[in-house]
Amino acid sequence: MEFGISSIGDITRDPVSGVLVSEHERIHALMRIAVHAEEAGFDVFAIGEHHNPPYFSSSDTTLLAYIAARTKRLTLSTSTTLITTNDPVKIAEEFATLQHLASGRVDLMLGRGNTPAVYPWFGQDVQDSLPLTVENYALLRLLWREENVNWAGRFRAPLTGFTSVPRPLNGVPPFVWHGSIRTPEIAEQAARYGDGFFVNNMFAPMEHYARSVALYRRRFAHHGHGAPEDGIVGAGSGIWVHANSQDAVREYRPYYEAHPIHSRSGVSMEEEAATTGLTVGSPAQVVEKVLRFPEHFGTLRRVLFGFDFGGMPESKIHNVIDLVGSEVLPVLRKELAESPTPSR
Repeated sequence: MEFGISSIGDITRDPVSGVLVSEHERIHALMRIAVHAEEAGFDVFAIGEHHNPPYFSSSDTTLLAYIAARTKRLTLSTSTTLITTNDPVKIAEEFATLQHLASGRVDLMLGRGNTPAVYPWFGQDVQDSLPLTVENYALLRLLWREENVNWAGRFRAPLTGFTSVPRPLNGVPPFVWHGSIRTPEIAEQAARYGDGFFVNNMFAPMEHYARSVALYRRRFAHHGHGAPEDGIVGAGSGIWVHANSQDAVREYRPYYEAHPIHSRSGVSMEEEAATTGLTVGSPAQVVEKVLRFPEHFGTLRRVLFGFDFGGMPESKIHNVIDLVGSEVLPVLRKELAESPTPSR
């Protein structure tokens, strides 16, 4: 199993100190966080694509290329690349380029995003979200696998004798994850192609996401990629960690209550932590929660921890990276290596 950090790339006023960092400061802080993640033993760093405030993460391949030059082992990924409003040709070109720069340490997660306003900004209609996803991904796969592409579709200009350059490194395209909150068509698409399926495991009970994972696993087997338990599944986990749980709860509560999504939900931090992938507490509590994930999702290939948001000061984020790297990741790797493989 791989463990990583997932960032949404927000710039939010610290609800405790009132400090709002600049875009320049936040971008460079995120670069330092990614480098530190590798040093602390994390396997993956992922950034989500957004084109609206309060986010800065509109150019993920640029950010990841910068990180690639400063790391040696870290897999560089996205927690959302918008398959709906990006041109598949540009996705093919940019991620193949990043793949060469990073010597293959690249994959990506495709999604439809959570901002309907983005669609008209890029000349699309949010009502076409699902057909855009299906058509654009089929074209992306074609561009990476064939060098002389003749193609016509509904949502972009046709291609005649087109070759996407550069070609994928060693002829192998970046691995693709499909991110979903509740849409069965996305689970079906991931299963059809034998790709990875990722659930963010936040803001809803784990049982909700387990239904999507179970569908993906059944369809993965139906499409001939192996047994259901062979499906490639990942899950998110929001965390905030201190040496003792009381300090973690005390420090995180104002950030939880000021968070734009958490605060709208009307769900207390304790209730969300009891039912979702969120853990606010000690390293042992994070270990305990993550070890429960296979009960809901079966064997996981990747877990991404989210804690770099909501105006949290950079210094505190580095403290959590150190604590997770030293007291959570080694225990999880040992326990998961020794535990029987669950099947769902």
